[in-house]
Amino acid sequence: MPTTGESGKGPARSKRVDARRNQQTLLTAAAAVFVTSGVDAPIREIAARAGVGMGTIYRHFPTRADLVVAVYRHQVDACAEAGPALLAEADSPLSALRQWVDLFVDFLVTKHGLANAMQSDSSGFDALHSYFLDRLVPVCADLLDAAVEEGEIRPGTHAYELMRGIGNLCIGRDSDPRYDPRRLVALLLRGLQSCGDGGDRAG
Repeated sequence: MPTTGESGKGPARSKRVDARRNQQTLLTAAAAVFVTSGVDAPIREIAARAGVGMGTIYRHFPTRADLVVAVYRHQVDACAEAGPALLAEADSPLSALRQWVDLFVDFLVTKHGLANAMQSDSSGFDALHSYFLDRLVPVCADLLDAAVEEGEIRPGTHAYELMRGIGNLCIGRDSDPRYDPRRLVALLLRGLQSCGDGGDRAG
């Protein structure tokens, strides 16, 4: 005859799965709101987008900083997981790289304002930055290596410097609606291409 603990395993596990799914829904909604309204967006706006009450958000994330950090990590994880998937599904490594960079730019836009939200805990922000590098630099490196191996881009570009360059191009997007960093990021990627893909052509 099963013990009380054993008989409760199924429902308990189901509750944990449901709780995690609900949290992921909240984080996805919060990320979307942060993109359009910034990290200072009203919690009620996030709750409405997620289809939950404000109390549910505060139960998961007692402070705004908790929510911002969770969104940051959620976006980093999603971006990291997308790399291998795109490489397996895209028509070419270069196409996978372009799609991944597009996701990366989305992430950078979402991240704007994080430093202000985390200013009371600089050590926490440092930890997040390390998490960002540890998770994303290897993914970018794999995409670059695959594109080099296919002869689609020239060798020699390091993942960190490419990501840093893209990050610099995204600065100022919030303060100037006329500025679209994606146009310059696309030019940057075209500059990496080998001659056979339209990279270096005589003018």
